[in-house]
Parts: sequence; C-alpha cells; structure tokens
Amino acid sequence: MLRIVTDGAADLPTEWEKEFDIDIIPINIHFGEKTYLQFVDLDFDGFYNMVSETKDFPKTSQPSPHQFVEYYKKIAQPGDTILSMHVTSKLSGTYASAVAAAEEVKDTFNVFTIDSAGGSMGLGFMCRAARQMERAGKSVEEIVHYIESISGKVQIILTLDTLDYARRSGRVGTLSAALASVLNVKPIAVLKDGVVDMVDKVRTRRGALDRVLQMGEDAFGDQPVYMAVVHARDTASGQSLLDEAKKCFNVKDAILTNLSVSLAINFGPGTVGLVLYPAEKGE
Repeated sequence: MLRIVTDGAADLPTEWEKEFDIDIIPINIHFGEKTYLQFVDLDFDGFYNMVSETKDFPKTSQPSPHQFVEYYKKIAQPGDTILSMHVTSKLSGTYASAVAAAEEVKDTFNVFTIDSAGGSMGLGFMCRAARQMERAGKSVEEIVHYIESISGKVQIILTLDTLDYARRSGRVGTLSAALASVLNVKPIAVLKDGVVDMVDKVRTRRGALDRVLQMGEDAFGDQPVYMAVVHARDTASGQSLLDEAKKCFNVKDAILTNLSVSLAINFGPGTVGLVLYPAEKGE
C-alpha cells in the first residue's frame, strides 16, 4: 500500500484528499501562548477571525519528528510504503522533521521523503500526479524521479495586498527597506528554487494582477499547463484572476482554492496568486 503524505502548505482542494487518497499532516499555529493544529482545531474562518481580533502576530512551526512518527503510525500499516512530500526546506523545517521520522520508523515503514522546493498548489499538483502514476502502475522510484524532475519547472507567482505580514514573518527574501517603506505598493513575489523573493512592485491591485499574468505567460507561453489560482480570503480577486488566466494559457485543468493558513501567515489576507504546473504533452 502506498500512502501519500504532505503538509498544510500544499493548498490541496478538500475533495482531492479523498479522491486521490492524500494525507495531510497539520502544522502548528501559534497565537501568543496558545498552539493550534491547522484544520484540526483551527480552520480558515477561525484563523482570520483571530487575526482581526488579536494583537498577537501568528506564527507557525513545523510538525516535530515525533508528530511525524505518530502520524505515520496513524495512517499506515506495518510494511506500507509512505511517500512524504513537503514544502521547501529553505522556508520550513517540515522536510527535516520528515527525514528524521523516516529514519526512526525505517524498520516499520518504507518511507521516501521529497523536498518539493516549493509549496502551495505546486505541491498539491505533485501529490495528485504521484497518486495518478501509482494507479497507472508506476513504481515509487519512478514517481520520485518524476517529482524531482518537475519541481524546478513549477511557477508560483503571488501578489500581496499588504507588506505587513511579509515584513514581520522574516521568511521573504530581498524585502528591501526601500520597498518596505512604500506604503501602498502591491508587491509581486515569486517562489523559485525553494525561496520566496519580491521581484516587482506595482502601484495598483489591477496592475499587480495583470503583471502576475504577464510573468506567467513569459514563463510558459502556449505550453500546456495545469493551473491553480490561490487566494487568502479574497475569493472575488481569485475568481477574477482565474477567469483572465483561462484566456491566457493552454489550460488542461484549472481550479480556485484557498491559500493555506501556513502561507497566509507569511503573506497576509488579500494575497492572490497563480500556480502553473507543466502538463506533459499528450496527457
């Protein structure tokens, strides 16, 4: 039996968890001295309500190796193979915890760990592809080779509505003092090679969304893609971006989904982004 495990940064649509039999280990979310488990005792509405009501800036922490061990035991049977794919190790210690846990349970499970070098729906698409390949009869080694080969080709382009969260999170690279001082700018962030960098700044929301589309077109042209638009409590902007993006790309599949709490903490409510994942020719 192949179990596929990822983390809350994967932005998986809820229906995919059942359809593709994907297990999500929750991250830890800290508000002051209280700790919550993502999607276990703190959902999207609860998170955003707490953000608006409390002065405490939320923080996240990766599942510990012990939490991974207990999770693997919960979702798998002795002898099962576990493919554990996680958010970039350059922004989170989740992958490191999975590696440590894999070593601890190596006599019980056959665990393959993968650093996705990304996150959001890029990681979500990887999880779906892994299950589809397994159902098509591919070996776990073939699946791992594919995931590692595709990870550097995924494009994740986001526009932030506010700089406050990125500035306080400390997890966004090249956020210069000059950029941070521009109060009304709409920055463009790209997740590439495992790191988030601010690559552009636009004065208006509409201009920022147009710039996201242009950057996506520059990267993919008419290449067939699986596409997702992610948003942090801004469904209207997300739907608008999705409608426009469908006109710009050779889309094999397109979905709108929530940006995970773990990412929204770093980028802030109002963040909207485009995730482009290469579709193999002939699929």
